[in-house]
Amino acid sequence: MRRTLRHPGLVGTHEEHTSGPASALAAALRAAVAGDVDFSPTARALTSMDASNYRRVPVGTVAPRDADDIAAVLEVCRAHGTTPVVARGGGTSIGGQATGTGVVLDLTRHMARLVSLDPEERTAVVQPGLVLDRLREAARPYGLTFGPDPSTHSRCTLGGMIGNNACGAHSVAWGTTADNVRSLDVVSYRGARLTLGQDGRGAPPGLLDLVGRNLALLRTGYPPGLPRRISGYALDALLPERGVDVARSFCGSEGTLGVMTEATVRLVPLPVEPVLVVLGYADESAAAEAAAGLLPYGPLTVEGMAADLVRGAEGLPRGGAWLFCEVEGAGAARDLVRAADALDAAVVADPAGQRALWRIREDAAGTATRLPGSAGEAWPGWEDCAVPPARLGAYLREFRALLDEFGLRGIPYGHFGDGCVHVRIDFDLWTEKGVRDFRRFSEAVADLVVAHGGSLSGEHGDGQARAELLPKMYGEELVGLFGAVKDVWDPDGGMNPGMLVRPKPLDEGLRFTGLPLVGVGRAAARCVGVAKCRVEGPSSGPGVMCPSYRATGEEKHSTRGRARLLHEMALGEVITDGWRSEEVREALDLCLSCKGCRSDCPVGVDMAAYKAEFLDRHYAGPLGFLRRPRSHWTMGRLPHWLDVFGRALNPMMGLPFAARLAGVTPERTMPRVAERSFTSWFAERGSTRPADLTLWPDTFTDHLAPEVGRAAVRVLEAAGLGVALPQGRVCCGLTYVSTGQLGAARRVMRRTLDVLEGVEGLEGPVVVLEPSCAATLRSDLPELLPDDPRAARVAASVRTFAEALELLAPEWEPPRVDRPVTGQTHCHQHAVLGDAADRRLRERAGLTGELAGGCCGLAGNFGFEPGHHEVSLACAEDQLLPALRAAPPDAAVLADGFSCRTQMEEAAGTRARHLAEVLAEGVEVGGA
Repeated sequence: MRRTLRHPGLVGTHEEHTSGPASALAAALRAAVAGDVDFSPTARALTSMDASNYRRVPVGTVAPRDADDIAAVLEVCRAHGTTPVVARGGGTSIGGQATGTGVVLDLTRHMARLVSLDPEERTAVVQPGLVLDRLREAARPYGLTFGPDPSTHSRCTLGGMIGNNACGAHSVAWGTTADNVRSLDVVSYRGARLTLGQDGRGAPPGLLDLVGRNLALLRTGYPPGLPRRISGYALDALLPERGVDVARSFCGSEGTLGVMTEATVRLVPLPVEPVLVVLGYADESAAAEAAAGLLPYGPLTVEGMAADLVRGAEGLPRGGAWLFCEVEGAGAARDLVRAADALDAAVVADPAGQRALWRIREDAAGTATRLPGSAGEAWPGWEDCAVPPARLGAYLREFRALLDEFGLRGIPYGHFGDGCVHVRIDFDLWTEKGVRDFRRFSEAVADLVVAHGGSLSGEHGDGQARAELLPKMYGEELVGLFGAVKDVWDPDGGMNPGMLVRPKPLDEGLRFTGLPLVGVGRAAARCVGVAKCRVEGPSSGPGVMCPSYRATGEEKHSTRGRARLLHEMALGEVITDGWRSEEVREALDLCLSCKGCRSDCPVGVDMAAYKAEFLDRHYAGPLGFLRRPRSHWTMGRLPHWLDVFGRALNPMMGLPFAARLAGVTPERTMPRVAERSFTSWFAERGSTRPADLTLWPDTFTDHLAPEVGRAAVRVLEAAGLGVALPQGRVCCGLTYVSTGQLGAARRVMRRTLDVLEGVEGLEGPVVVLEPSCAATLRSDLPELLPDDPRAARVAASVRTFAEALELLAPEWEPPRVDRPVTGQTHCHQHAVLGDAADRRLRERAGLTGELAGGCCGLAGNFGFEPGHHEVSLACAEDQLLPALRAAPPDAAVLADGFSCRTQMEEAAGTRARHLAEVLAEGVEVGGA
């Protein structure tokens, strides 16, 4: 991760608005620590929420550099009125435990190292902010891994996993995080530095005496037969017969006892020949009842989900519910299939096929947040209870009945082999009645879980969501002992108060309270905080989201961070300037409007749309046009200027100070306007064929890259298709939308619809060569003009070049190019249009290999604006430029987007071409 990039001119540009005690605390912290102290509204807003339903606003944040910094923070906070402290990793906790009202420690910025790895001892020493996948990548060359693997493995941290005692899909084989911790270095709120381990090592004074006085309670107070008992403190780990394991008892304490600064963890051997067996059953109950019977066969995973969670069952065997069972070797797979008594089974040894199937399961947390056929969202709150595996089928039937009784919807899924169920439920958390029903349901389902001998939390911890209900599970006496243990560790009550022990009510401090029911605040609240936008490096896969986070490593430049700032803007408590907020503007300034979050975010947060609305409102008002960046008037209205001036702009852009006058960074070379536009070429050329399609003359193709349009016409005609152009000037409005000029965008779009009304045969496809324009027509056009039926009709008619050939000329055989390819799939195509037709067309033409994912970083006007150049190149360096460097010399370099081609030429000296150009070259060689 490149964590050195900072937005030029924006760091530290705003006062923190702290006064009195908060200002004194900030000053004292700055004097005491080497790390970053940030009490600004932005920092407070970014950490006011995690992945739960709760919101707690801190007074400030500190990113400590080492254990000494953490000790200094605790000393300062203790001296300033016992200011609470909460340690935070990836911020993906479900129960609210990664939020706090005092100082939040961001352990991901500086304390994220893998300290050491010993393959012979099969151990690693890690800092708390280390992302799990970084540890797994380091261990993989030795044939090792860290066993617990929650679905957030690409962004959750080891510290957070230890704090919540996280588990994951492989817990039936490798246990919970607590089962894989050898020792922990921690700092208590009073500054004691302790190394925790077995045989009572590191226990704070008084802890072992307290345990000794309560041995009978600890031996009888915990429910038996529960592999996923995560709720409460694991005080039974301190029993003599269990090795008096202080480190294990600390796991799952949710930051309420101390701050972990370093951990020694166990590594386990990777399967040599992993095989994924997917078993199909008639329904959820059948799958749940079968799960426990598979455990004697030694599976590494037994994951369950039903058909109501799956959107498209491609690759899954026949059935209405499935178990995902990973085993070691083909023989074990055959044994498991024979024993399973399933309707159908799929055995997948291919790693790519396994990843595709696992992705269905890993995305379930977000997928379940947008229930199919539901107008509303579903939320955590009863996210991950667990019952003895043999009781799971009966529990799920009664749980479904309880949902029906309360008129709620939710889709259970999860770790069936451990009896652990995840579910997100469409609670109405916006109204008083809905919140009352949320409480009533939580109490009722807690009774149901306890009746089945279960645990209120089976993976994510109690936090505020379930801690209030712990007496139902453990009884008042054992819960009272939890409080006594908390007081031994933290007599001042400074560590994450209100969580797990003496908790806040489960219906207090909900993050929806005070939000408007409509508008961008409500839209931003869709972000549930699972932080898929914070994925970096090899774990990121072929997706796009979120290029600016991957370039900077800063939370405020992630999709989640921006959503949190918009959320706080709508509330008006931390960010008080509303639509004029500079904090929100700064965070959105590095948003490339790539639309990656629209598809890659599990809940479909559409930050490009939110940015457009924010900019539109931010610069609204009588003098708003004076405050707009000059680039909004030049780049944002580029279609207009090109239509008016055409190639006359070329000498104008060559004048001294032209870039500065145009609001363009001097580090960029402005593209030259073509000597002859595509539309003029087409008009002079003429055509006698009846039109099968309308070819969209987008601004970029028409004025800047007419060769793409000419190539497309040649290929389409070679396929036997007649091509027509609109009789008049058309524009999708993309540049107006991306610069937040929505009124102008709507006017441009309406004029375009007027022109298209006169196009004969518009019921046929509108073929758009530039992916960003196609995406704008397909998505932004109907969203900005929802009351104009013409907008929906045009959006439905939009096709990409490859889609049009597949639709209109399915029998046509493209010329055989027979070359490897490199380049990039346009981010808007990935997010809105899809590239399945392009892949099939490339395959038929003999163009082999994959295109890079991610975003090129130029992104229309973004890369031309001052202050963006470094980030723009860093985005390209994430996936695109390495792909170009790794390509064979004879590879065809493909990029359908004008921005992508421009970035490749400037950053790598590589000329890329549209797929139409490559095929047109083959058509000409073949004489077609």
